[in-house]
Amino acid sequence: MDAEVRAAIEIVPAAGTRERIIDITTTGRRTGRPRRIEIFFYRASGRTYLCSGTSGRPTSWYANLLAHPYFTFHLKHGVRADLRARAVPVTDEEERRRVLTEIVADLNQPHNPGTIAQPTHLRDWLDSRLAHVTFV
Repeated sequence: MDAEVRAAIEIVPAAGTRERIIDITTTGRRTGRPRRIEIFFYRASGRTYLCSGTSGRPTSWYANLLAHPYFTFHLKHGVRADLRARAVPVTDEEERRRVLTEIVADLNQPHNPGTIAQPTHLRDWLDSRLAHVTFV
């Protein structure tokens, strides 16, 4: 992987909101057609994640990834790249809590208010859809 692309994926807590926004293209679970949406990505313990945030409601992108785990991860701010990726749901409660704790701590950084009300609390994220992303 190109060093510039790797740096864009390996964001640090100092990264701003804009650097965390990507698009993903999934395969529709019913239609089999491409579905592209804008979403935030997160880093925790040196790994990349997609997360639905605090609503706890079902999301189409997550349901699509459960049916078809391979998707395209589109970097679009600064570095532009379309990366083939695979999503694996994070279902183990201990792992979910550990990852979400890091995500929430990162979001509560004073320099990055973004679109999330601060402070945000772990309890509000525990029902989110969470998927680990690997690049293939």
